[in-house]
Amino acid sequence: MSFEDLDLRHLRALIAVAEETSFIGAAYELGISQAAVSQQIKGLETAIGVRVFDRPGGPRPVTLTPAGRALLDHARTVMDLLDSAEQELSDLASGTGGRLTIGTYQSVSVQLLPDVVSRFLAEAPNVAVGLTEHARNEDLVDELLAGQLDVTFLAGPYESDDLDLTTLGTDPFVLLLQADGELAHAHPGRRFPTLELNDVLMVGEPDPQYGAASMTAGLRALGVRPRYAFRSYDNGAQQGMVRAGVGPAIMPLLATDPSDPGIVVKTLDPPLEPRTIMLATPRGATRAPATDAFIQIAKRECRERLALARP
Repeated sequence: MSFEDLDLRHLRALIAVAEETSFIGAAYELGISQAAVSQQIKGLETAIGVRVFDRPGGPRPVTLTPAGRALLDHARTVMDLLDSAEQELSDLASGTGGRLTIGTYQSVSVQLLPDVVSRFLAEAPNVAVGLTEHARNEDLVDELLAGQLDVTFLAGPYESDDLDLTTLGTDPFVLLLQADGELAHAHPGRRFPTLELNDVLMVGEPDPQYGAASMTAGLRALGVRPRYAFRSYDNGAQQGMVRAGVGPAIMPLLATDPSDPGIVVKTLDPPLEPRTIMLATPRGATRAPATDAFIQIAKRECRERLALARP
């Protein structure tokens, strides 16, 4: 017995003869000659070493042997799996199916990502979208290069020889103040003098995540010594602390909720170097059409969202 000698033609013939109960009917169903069906069943029986059909002859139908009945269930399972694989590969090739796993960081998730994913799923509703969030670029890049992500957002500027990078736009840093606080009353205009933040207790992140473009590095470059009363990676927690009067916060514009009546959003003067929003895929890797579609949608949505969000 050698199952290595089986091929799909044997299994298709087995299923067809079992369903049609005749070699003639199976030949018609498969679109081949009766002799070809007989040859395939003979090859099947030779490979497994037992008969799969009892052939009474004449007009009486052929019937499965116990071995034939056992093999038929497995043959149908194999063919169903192949049909499923064919459909999945077809969907993957067309970008309408499969799975897309996206890496992101929290501030992108507040305003930009929901709109991008919503628009993407409107165009490809059968794609299963998964999201992974990290606070640091390095963690996202590690998972991307390990094959755990198909595409990831990164906070830039960022460079790597291992990545194909797409710049979506620049997200300016803005100042959040308590709406009825002293600083908001002292500076009622849209602009806030950045140097006025020197030695002010602020709300911020635990550490600068984005190199030279980070908020802390930017403040120091302008001669401001930042001090922090509260630190968190959570954008909602930072804005909540501003609302409660713990201190002002400098955040990327897309990380804020400007509709919050408890805060006001102001432009810094002079401004900090804006954060760059980027998408990354592994350099040289074959991308699924769904990944390319997601990148194109992200470009359009980011451009529109940033234009609407300017303070």
